[in-house]
Amino acid sequence: MFPTALPQPTRLAPESIPVLRWGIIGPGWIADHFAAALRGQTRQQLVAVAGRSAEKTAAFAARWDIPQTCQSLGEMLALNQLDVVYVATPHNHHFPDAMRVLQAGKHALIEKPLALNAREGRALRDEARARGLFCLEGMWCDFTPKYDVLRQLLANGDLGELHTLIADHGEFFTPEHRIFNADLAGGPMLDLGSYLISFSIGIAGDVPEAIVAYGQPAPGGVNGQASMLFNHGNGMQAVLNTTLFSHTSGAATIAGRDATLYLDGQFYAPGDFTLQSSQGNRRLHWQDRGGRYVQLSYEIEHAAWCIGQGLTESPVRPLDTSLMTLRTMDEVRRQLGIVFNEERAAARPA
Repeated sequence: MFPTALPQPTRLAPESIPVLRWGIIGPGWIADHFAAALRGQTRQQLVAVAGRSAEKTAAFAARWDIPQTCQSLGEMLALNQLDVVYVATPHNHHFPDAMRVLQAGKHALIEKPLALNAREGRALRDEARARGLFCLEGMWCDFTPKYDVLRQLLANGDLGELHTLIADHGEFFTPEHRIFNADLAGGPMLDLGSYLISFSIGIAGDVPEAIVAYGQPAPGGVNGQASMLFNHGNGMQAVLNTTLFSHTSGAATIAGRDATLYLDGQFYAPGDFTLQSSQGNRRLHWQDRGGRYVQLSYEIEHAAWCIGQGLTESPVRPLDTSLMTLRTMDEVRRQLGIVFNEERAAARPA
């Protein structure tokens, strides 16, 4: 039966969210949005920031009224008044930085992707579990009201048997952007493609049983575009494309036997969607009235809630779900011949 109304997003009770002391490593673009959301939308405390550039770190601390600036991650991790660290360094630093955070006995929220590959991701998962620490990949869309409603629709079976997922994520970047830098694990896969692959796995509930991928190179020795066809165990096929050559619509379609979800672009960000019945032309609309990056606050509060509950993993995005995304990306990269510099170095004989 087609629903008469969309589900309401679930919300955490404010009194269930403890106030934690946060540090940030990597005061860059995404960290700015993170700090703005934390300061403006939550009761959490920003107590320290660490970065390689003293000038940039000091400016970041002044902008967000952070009392402690540190010139290294080690200096920040030595602070007693620190509960959890947000790792916002470049992709190829996520694993070593997050591992140091966990080994120092601090909880970790790691900007997506969790790591470069499944091997690194497993090491982080195992370290966090061994130490009884909370560890979460910051796939921020998973914690927004929009995605909460999507999960409820899927759990209720309102779309019926799923058959097709179509999604893309393309953006134009100028040649000097870090995404073209092979030394920073550049290319669209980790920045853009991770949203697509995570989305497909989240909708289907498992890794694809079969994967076909094609790609095109870009200047700088990185991949520039990838097209992927997934066949999931539940029978759903996914057609996905990511590119750093051009802007694309960023929309997505989830087609089931009984109804179809049309998500406006960019599908992973706060925005609108329509649920349309397969028969009878009935429609329900979701209108997202919240801002874009201010909705990082849901991820922040979710992490604080989990820590307050004594959880070591998120019930919304457990580490094994993050590992499914990494395993799938590993296979796509294998087919496209994408090898990150750190992986080449690790494969060289000692």
